[in-house]
Amino acid sequence: MGLREHQGYPHANGHEGSGIVAAKGSKVSGLEIGDMVAMAYDGCGECESCRRGDYAHCVKLKGRWTEDGYIGGFGFSDYCVRNARSLVKMNKDMDPSAAAFLEPLATVVRGIKKLRVQPMETVVVIGAGTMGILNAQMARAYGARVIVSELMEKKINTAKSLGFEVVNPGEADPAEKIKEMTDGTGADCVIVAVGNTAANQQALDMVKYTDGRILLFAAGYPVPELKVDSNMIHYRRLELLGTFEADVNDFMAAGKLLSDYTIDVSRIIEEPRFTLNTMQEAYEHAAVPGMYRVSVILNEK
Repeated sequence: MGLREHQGYPHANGHEGSGIVAAKGSKVSGLEIGDMVAMAYDGCGECESCRRGDYAHCVKLKGRWTEDGYIGGFGFSDYCVRNARSLVKMNKDMDPSAAAFLEPLATVVRGIKKLRVQPMETVVVIGAGTMGILNAQMARAYGARVIVSELMEKKINTAKSLGFEVVNPGEADPAEKIKEMTDGTGADCVIVAVGNTAANQQALDMVKYTDGRILLFAAGYPVPELKVDSNMIHYRRLELLGTFEADVNDFMAAGKLLSDYTIDVSRIIEEPRFTLNTMQEAYEHAAVPGMYRVSVILNEK
């Protein structure tokens, strides 16, 4: 868990996963043996948060705690038992690695809704990593013009291959470039999809002067700084928005977006794919700078 020592122990990793229903209880409806499913959040199903579909803030299980005290999704296991409410049925023909994008995409759905992206707006996404690419595709699905800001050549090429305009901060001041590309206006919205102080400052510099909106999507460790005074927010009517996790509606929307291929994740799934026996190699592969999603395929040797 790196520098994020806030999730607790004992921990059973794996909350971005998919699988095939192998067995089900007699009271389960809506799912059949053989269905492709992806993992959403779970909760007690009874508290106020759960009743409104916000399992992440369950007061009993605390989001992803299980009854026996473990935290995590148990995604790195050949078999696991889950409540039907914490599974979303997916297109049965999907690549399992693509179906496993349900949770990250659900968090993007939530953020984009909070940002209130409108058709014909200009949205800048800072960072073309996995979450930046998902945010960019979601903003485009809402009808916005999307510009991606990225330094790394591999990620620049990925963004371009998906049809996005790209600004490289290593070649030009990104805020000045965005203003040039928007006839001096600046972006209607900026999504900060990398967690660092420089990206936060760039967002403030490239958003339009009045009624601009900034979504702070990514966490960062060490904790990034955001140097903004309240007068700036007041006089410019600037909106600084935070987002984290997702609710049931977000998960259902994400499942549909993936299942009908509105959101294309094929370019952000890395090869090779690994097995449980080569898990350490998977971690080492994922730690290489510039990597997108690294998959572990279960029930394989």
